[in-house]
Amino acid sequence: MSINKLFNFQFKIFCSDEWKLSLVGTLNNIGQFIGIPIGGVISDRYGRRTALAVGGFAAAIFGTIRSFATSYPFFMAFEFLDSVAASPLYSVCFILGIELVGPNRRVLACGLVTIFYAVGEMFLALAAKYLQNWRILLRVLYAPAYGLFLYFWILPESVRWLLSQRREEEAKNVLKRAATVNNRKISDGALDKLIFENREKLKNSAESKFPIKLAFTTLFWRIANCSFCWIVNVLVYFGLSLNAVLLDGDKYNNFIYIALVEIPGFLLPLVIMDRYGRRYSMFGTMLISGLCCLATIFLPHEAALGQLILFLIGKLSITCSFQVLYFFTSEIFPTNLRNSLLSFCSMVGRFGSMLAPQTPLLANYYDGAPALLFATTAIVSACLSLLFPETTNLVLPATMEDAEHIGKAKEKEVNAQNTHL
Repeated sequence: MSINKLFNFQFKIFCSDEWKLSLVGTLNNIGQFIGIPIGGVISDRYGRRTALAVGGFAAAIFGTIRSFATSYPFFMAFEFLDSVAASPLYSVCFILGIELVGPNRRVLACGLVTIFYAVGEMFLALAAKYLQNWRILLRVLYAPAYGLFLYFWILPESVRWLLSQRREEEAKNVLKRAATVNNRKISDGALDKLIFENREKLKNSAESKFPIKLAFTTLFWRIANCSFCWIVNVLVYFGLSLNAVLLDGDKYNNFIYIALVEIPGFLLPLVIMDRYGRRYSMFGTMLISGLCCLATIFLPHEAALGQLILFLIGKLSITCSFQVLYFFTSEIFPTNLRNSLLSFCSMVGRFGSMLAPQTPLLANYYDGAPALLFATTAIVSACLSLLFPETTNLVLPATMEDAEHIGKAKEKEVNAQNTHL
């Protein structure tokens, strides 16, 4: 979606009708809506590494072919295919980052992943600024993605996923290689204990042959709440971004500034998530973003500095909330469905990105209507986030039963301590 914003003005040379430019973004969102759940199913069935390598390589091919488009239908066809292939990559990377490390390192590992997302946005803006031909721009941007195919040989598969698929020897080999690289020792006894505990957990699990159906029965309200949080986060995130590109100044520099604001938004969870927990972190950041949007309604148009400050705080807060939401969605669902349910919630969140471009139309009825919509939904979703189980430093759930009861023991312990005090 960001790529489209940056070279839409270049594409005008190729296609002068304004509605055709808007349709590119719409089709991109439709491709994401279809591609994200497909990528999630591939990741849970065939592995995180497979989904990442195949999806990235396919996106590189489709993106490069698109740069040779000779007609509008040609361009749009490969725009759609590119979006389908590339849209699951971020969530797959996030899941893989979480599953390759222990509970105490999850925040740090995935924080690094998301920071490089913002760094990539800045490089994207610089490339678009100095490559004023959209065909060359596409070829340059997609060239590194061909290297993702090498992940079949250089990237280890998720140990948790391998264990969930009963591929025990492969899981043991990954752990042994990791211990060697980190100059650590891991005994055969520890590995055998891990395998035995995993076998017992899978043997005692009463999950059906089609666990996705069981998930929507057992965890229905959690999935519904998570999906609503995704819609709100995507709506506010992209809604604020759409307002940002209308700011005065160089469009490329403004895009870089937006990416720079996101970096502290990605770093802040490293500080607050383990200290205050997932629930309160998401509640606080969404609430702050909503209150900033609400405050802009009461500021006069002449207060440009105040508007800018509130915008930056709101954007930083919703970026932080988005980061926490990724953690929540990754930690409250079982391993064999983790990527599928994350992808489902992310897919539902695409309704927010489809709605965000239409929010400026609300200003025709009331100037503060878009901000009021962002504020209301953010505050409501912030309150609903308190209904999630707390997952800080807990072992990721392997089965549906684990997911259903995650955080309950910790809550009982905290309540007992509060009662004792």
